Amino acid sequence: MLPTISFKRLSYLYGIWWLLWIALLAGIHFELEINWTTALTDSFITNAVLALSGFMLYNTLRYYQPANENFFYLRLWVFLLAILDTAIGFYLLPRLIGEVPYTAYVEQGIYIRFAYNLLMLSTISLINWMAMWFQNRSELEQRKQETDAMAREAELMNLRKQLQPHFLFNSLNSIHTLAGNHSEKAREMIEKLSDFLRHTLNRHNEERISVSEELKGLELYLDIEKIRFGDRLVVSIQTEGSCLALKVPALVLQPLVENAIKFGVYQTLGQVELNIHIRCLQGMLEISISNPFDAAERTANMGTGFGLDSVRRRMFLLYARQDLLQIEEQNNTFTATLRIPAP
Repeated sequence: MLPTISFKRLSYLYGIWWLLWIALLAGIHFELEINWTTALTDSFITNAVLALSGFMLYNTLRYYQPANENFFYLRLWVFLLAILDTAIGFYLLPRLIGEVPYTAYVEQGIYIRFAYNLLMLSTISLINWMAMWFQNRSELEQRKQETDAMAREAELMNLRKQLQPHFLFNSLNSIHTLAGNHSEKAREMIEKLSDFLRHTLNRHNEERISVSEELKGLELYLDIEKIRFGDRLVVSIQTEGSCLALKVPALVLQPLVENAIKFGVYQTLGQVELNIHIRCLQGMLEISISNPFDAAERTANMGTGFGLDSVRRRMFLLYARQDLLQIEEQNNTFTATLRIPAP
């Protein structure tokens, strides 16, 4: 983010700037054979008037940042202020100090005083313009980051909301099928579905949860699927204990497992085993889910791939990486491997 300069800090810098110039200009007057009292008075009044004009420039630039084609008006404003400051010094200083030699000194140096005022005010306007430019850019960048974060959060929320109806429709269809001849199973499935939805709603506002919490939700989901498929579905979950406390995006495992069931259990009549491995590896949390599949059947019944695409998109939104989800097909085994950067 670009640096910002607070008003308080700018005031301190402004005060130190003018103290240095008061001392420098008084020293120059003294070298030109003006006594110290007169030199300090001249320098203080001259620079006090300039400081007031500089403050006017600061307030002007707070509310008006000229574009390139309008810098003429800023330069004109600086030029007019330099004339005004020179005129004030020309008429005010001799009357305050009242020394005849000093009055002649002021009259002889009027053009030098104008050049000094013009140079100082030009420098002040440039410094103020740069400070305001950096502050405006910083605020613009911060607003852009906040807007991007809000858009990213909205898209993540939309993806999570899409996942739940996708699974819910499948479950309701299964309940409808079981209701006729297997009412007990249908009742059990409704109870399991309620538990799953309750767990999901409790985690609704949490962007990331622990691996152990995510596995609890996954087990509730698998309980529902086991009612649907009975002994045909066997799930093996292997987890390293050190990984259970790590954080993962909420509901990230369910669409991956649902995809494995869809292309594993749906397309075979025999028993199907899903293998889920969770381990910590080189600063990453690695989750791999593998299932057997029939390549010919999968090609003939390709789905939309919504589950995998949604996970891939969520990983990009959260971690700005496209390579965190990898899929592999080998020896009639489909493996989805998700790598999540460990905090």
